[in-house]
Amino acid sequence: MAEITAALVKELRERTGLGMMECKKALVAAAGDIEKAIDELRKSGAVKSAKAAGRVAADGVVAAKVSADGKYGIMIEVNSETDFVARDDNFKGFVADTLEKAFAGKITDVAELAAQQETARQALVQKIGENISIRRIAAVEGDVVGAYVHSNSRLAALVALQGGGDSELARDIAMHVTASNPAVLNPEEISEDLVAKEKEVFLALNKDKIEGKPAEVVEKMIAGRIQKFLSEASLVGQAFVKDDSVKVGEHAKKQGAKIISFVRFGVGEGIEKAEVDFAAEVAAQVAATK
Repeated sequence: MAEITAALVKELRERTGLGMMECKKALVAAAGDIEKAIDELRKSGAVKSAKAAGRVAADGVVAAKVSADGKYGIMIEVNSETDFVARDDNFKGFVADTLEKAFAGKITDVAELAAQQETARQALVQKIGENISIRRIAAVEGDVVGAYVHSNSRLAALVALQGGGDSELARDIAMHVTASNPAVLNPEEISEDLVAKEKEVFLALNKDKIEGKPAEVVEKMIAGRIQKFLSEASLVGQAFVKDDSVKVGEHAKKQGAKIISFVRFGVGEGIEKAEVDFAAEVAAQVAATK
């Protein structure tokens, strides 16, 4: 049997993008023949999957489901590289199956869910040629839970209520969350650092208006701005999108309900996707051939 050296494994890893153990296994099966190992890996689709895995998946969809009794809801984000694949029926089927598994098992650990779906994910990557990733999961529970998924499946929210209210109220508030993107549920949850930063910004932007005014007047101006900031940043303090004459918290209270939690997903939030300069890339390739 041919010796499978570390250098040989390293070369196969560099040429295929696969893991060390998978490369070693392929080399053993090919009796140390690296070209044969690559051919077999290509036939199995493994090389295609590995190369896709190195690319950024910043597009995709979000999906949500609420239990029949309306007391539990779960939401996931599954990413693809392009919007084209996000609209593919095979991708949608994978998302639906992933959501169902998360819901049925009340799974909130994304690593656990990803492990359960890895075989299906790999098969999908091989079929469509794009990297696919299960990025995150969130769940809420309460007396009443509502979900809202925007028609483009790129924004979604879950809201949990305590006390009165119904699924329609919870859904309406979830819709508000997708539109207004509150930072926190209640004003007191906003950190002192953020409040201090807002104060600094206000003072800098209103330097001319403040100059020469008595200290107590300035303090009142600052207090007014901070109060407005706290309202705009908190869900309960925001003006309700369906009736801006009432705040969201007040709207819920009128129906005997209290909002106890919410979560919002927007596709690709926080993912850095490199901008490709194709002209520069082509120029570099041409220069390399000279």
